[in-house]
Order: sequence, then structure tokens, then C-alpha cells
Amino acid sequence: MGKRSRTGRLEAKITRRRFLGAATAGTALVALSGSLGCEPTARTRATAAPQGEGQAMIFRSRPDLRPPVIQVNTNLPGTAPGHIFVSPKKGPGEEAPTQDAPLIVDASGEPVWFHPLQDAEADAFNFEVQTYKGETVLTWWEGQHTGYGQGEYVICDHSYREIKRVRAGNGFEGDHHEFLITTEDTALITIYSKVSRDLSGVGGPVDGEVLDGIAQEVDIETGEVIFEWHSLDYVELDESYYEPPPDLEAAFDYFHINSIDPDPDGYLIISARRTCAVYKVDRKTGEVVWRLGGEKSDFDMGYGTRTDWQHDARLHPDGIITIFDNGGVQKDVQSRAIVVEIDEDDMSATLVGEYTHPDKILAATQGNAQVLPNGNVFVGWGSEPYFSEFSRDGKLLFDASFPSQVESYRAFRFPWKGQPEDRPAVVAESGAGDEVTLHVSWNGATEVDTWQVLAGGGPDKLEPAGSAPRKGFETAVTLNTSEPYVAVRAKDSSGRILGSSEAIKPAEPSASTGQTRS
Repeated sequence: MGKRSRTGRLEAKITRRRFLGAATAGTALVALSGSLGCEPTARTRATAAPQGEGQAMIFRSRPDLRPPVIQVNTNLPGTAPGHIFVSPKKGPGEEAPTQDAPLIVDASGEPVWFHPLQDAEADAFNFEVQTYKGETVLTWWEGQHTGYGQGEYVICDHSYREIKRVRAGNGFEGDHHEFLITTEDTALITIYSKVSRDLSGVGGPVDGEVLDGIAQEVDIETGEVIFEWHSLDYVELDESYYEPPPDLEAAFDYFHINSIDPDPDGYLIISARRTCAVYKVDRKTGEVVWRLGGEKSDFDMGYGTRTDWQHDARLHPDGIITIFDNGGVQKDVQSRAIVVEIDEDDMSATLVGEYTHPDKILAATQGNAQVLPNGNVFVGWGSEPYFSEFSRDGKLLFDASFPSQVESYRAFRFPWKGQPEDRPAVVAESGAGDEVTLHVSWNGATEVDTWQVLAGGGPDKLEPAGSAPRKGFETAVTLNTSEPYVAVRAKDSSGRILGSSEAIKPAEPSASTGQTRS
């Protein structure tokens, strides 16, 4: 229940000024004609056959994976290279047959890698690509959350092997809102901690509890706490646009820290949802250098620069800050990603860019804005099941959506090459005559271009029987062979073998359950 009432939102795109300078899924059914030892001829064909059932995708070769179906609504030329990184989860009170897990998808909405967590009750947040010790890695938070989280941060290498699990220091639990690896291989993380506090000055009980918003920097290798900042030491309770909850047993979440971004000069940029403000914090002293927005803004806030319940404040060169402005949930407005230019000499803030969804999406919670290397902006719409990419001048180039019950805290686009340590998964089923259909996939393998089918009289007597192009996460390949064993090899675009499946015997149609039978 916010105390503010603010009107006025820009309805048209604003010309970018000095903006950063440079800054339904389907199984492919492939029919092979050819005999043992022969590559397919021009008769080879590839068609798309639906395999998503309702809200969840279903794969014959990987029945343990149930990612959400992703509908691509717009996909125009001009998008940045790379895959899309989301962490789908069911919204509060929602039911769906999908799993909550880190997910990489391609531009067609097809999964590239999906990683259900060992704890089915846990959620994953903030799934992205970062750099650790000079290597490109995957990172995410996993744990339990109820508006704020209690969990750990995971780092995986290009083979999807976990190389580090990071925990908050000083006895705290790590929150899901932020996990940012710095150039010094430290991590900036968010923490929520209950503290006893007299809340009578803001309409609460004398013996109340408040949630302290903590920004902590830890050494990833050693776990040593390098820096720790507490909102209660520097931000008064009356800066909040919320009031203490009527439930006297509930803690007052007055600040709600949701992003931390390092300044090259040694400062931190911290976003707080419930004060509707962004703070510049001195990393050495902890002092607040300035407030952007909120009740006590130090800036002359130009038209359209104020935000409601914002997320994901990021600092860029030339005094540019990007923010995901959720917007007032009780007003007829829409969420937006904004580009704000700040002048720390005359303390002014000017709106120089704005990105809104054509469907006028209003995301009550979560969300982010990522500036891509080509100047495009990728937007995750938080509690609304959408993620989009815009050109620098605001044209919608890409837009996709989950089922309505599913959301992702943030969404990103990154280049990524993955080479799993496990083998390709394959199941096979006999058809009429000598016809055999294989369903093959390799979770996380980004460089597979072609599937080569092998067949033979035994697991060690296999010979090439044909090949087919990879089509989506799972490819269905049909060929004629009387040999009792089949397998597949994954090849890249140069013909190099990336990996091979086990040899299996095709199952009879009546016995097929979608599981490999050898």
C-alpha cells in the first residue's frame, strides 16, 4: 500500500542522446532414405512436429525435463547474437506441469540447456553469464524465497560442471535479488535480515521488527567478507513509501534492496524498491553520496525520470543509468525500461530513453533491462511472462512469452558455447518393416549441427547409416535398417565429432514408453 500518488508517463519514445555510444517448440522429424553405410541423398527432409503438450515441453529422449513452452511472438532481423537466459518459475499461487529451473533457449524458443534443481521445492533466480577467473561461467541463485530469499549462489563452467558454491558471510542467508561477480573475483550479493526496531515513528509497534537491506561483498575463493553495508545505518524508515504491515508479527520491509552495481571509482549503485530510489554508496565509508529519486532525491528529477517500485539499476559510461521501472500497480500506467542521464555537477537527471511493450505490460514485481554490445536493450518483464529485445531507437525486434502461470525474475541475452560432459540421449522405436525412428537430444550442447546415425550387429560393430540436421532440442530421425543396434554421433558444422550416444536396441512400438531400452 504505497503512500505516493504520481502521475505522468511518457507515451512516445524519446530520442536517445549520447546513449552509451556503442554500447511453440517442436521436435524435428527427419526422414532418412539410405542403406547401411550410405549418407542420405537429396530425398532427406526435415519437418517440424509439435511436441509441447499444453504448458510444458515433453521430450522422448529426456522425459525428466519439463521446461515451459515458449511462444515467440516477434523475431525480426537486427537482434544481438547469443542465446536467451531465463529462470522460469511458477508465480505465487500458480500451478503448472513445468519445472522451475535455469533455462537457455534459442531465438525460436527451443531449449538449449535446462537444469532442474535437485531440490524440487527450490527455485532458481538471476540466471546469467558472467566472468570468473578469466573464464566465462554460468551463475544463478537457488534456494527458498518469499519475496526475499534464503539460499546459495552457483557457478558452473562451460561443461555445466559446478565449480563453486558461494554463501553469504557473517551468518547471513544469501538473497536472490543480486549475485554480481566483480573484476576482482569478488561477489556482490543482497541479504535481508530481521532487526528489532521501534516502529512507532512510522505508525508501527514500539517493539516491531524491520528488514535490514544488506549489500555484502565476499571473496568467492575464500568466503571472506570484504565489505558490508546496512540500509538501517544510512536510510531512515520514513524514506519508505510503505507502512508497517498490520500483522504485528510480520517484519517491516521498508527498503527492499534489489540490485547492486559497482562504480569504477569505488562506489556502489544500490536500488531499493520500497523507497523508489537509487543510492550511490561510498564503498570505503558506507555513506550515501546521493539519492536518485524517492522522498529525498538529491537530483532535480526531469520529466519521466522518477520511478515506482523499480528494479535493476545499472551504471554505464557517461553518466548513464538504466532502470526497470515497474510502475504504480494501482495506476493506469505500464512498466518500462528507462535510460537516465545524470549530471553530478549540477545534480540533474534527464530521461534520454524509454522502452515499453506494445501490450502495455504492467509488471507488479521483478524485471530488468540489459544493454547489449550492439546497443540493443533486452528487457525481462518480471512478474509478467514476457521477455523482449529492442533496437537502440526503440523498435521491438524480439518478443517471447511463457505460459501465463510462469515468470522469470530477470531475462538476458548472452553469447554462450556449452560442451556437456555427459553423452547424447537417444531412444529408438521400430516401425513398419525395417523402419526405425530415433529421438535424440544433448542437453546443453550448443555446437551440434548434424546427427549421424550409426547401425550394426552389435554395440562395437556400428557403421554410418545416414545423417540429419539438428532441428531444435530434440530431433526425430527416421531411417530403414534391419540392424539390431543403433546409436548417434553429434557433429559440428565442420564435421568434427563432438560426442556419441550409447548403442541401443530399438523398442517395439507396443513396448515404447519413451525410455531408452537396450
